[in-house]
Amino acid sequence: MKCRIPNSGGGNMNAMLKQAQKMQEDMAALQEDLENREYSASSGGGLVNVTVDGKHLIKSIKINPDAVDPDDSEMLEDLVTVAVNEAISKAIKTAEEEMGAITGGLNVPGLF
Repeated sequence: MKCRIPNSGGGNMNAMLKQAQKMQEDMAALQEDLENREYSASSGGGLVNVTVDGKHLIKSIKINPDAVDPDDSEMLEDLVTVAVNEAISKAIKTAEEEMGAITGGLNVPGLF
């Protein structure tokens, strides 16, 4: 007795391979776009503004002179830390959301 598998022709496999290749190309293009974007965040009501790129490297830090208190450097350090972390979080969240839109929510280890 022979077992027959419906739709076992090469057409479905070729379509799947083309779809996977298209997804891979879209992901590579998006990854490059994401890396070239800039993400900004501020803390202390705008006293500290930080911009990072999609690779999570700091592009700029702007500090309002009102944030500089020689007697309280810890506050300034905290403001910078908060702004940097927020900007990096924005970059990561944007990448996850936009890549998720391409992959349909597939969890592909090592993708990011």
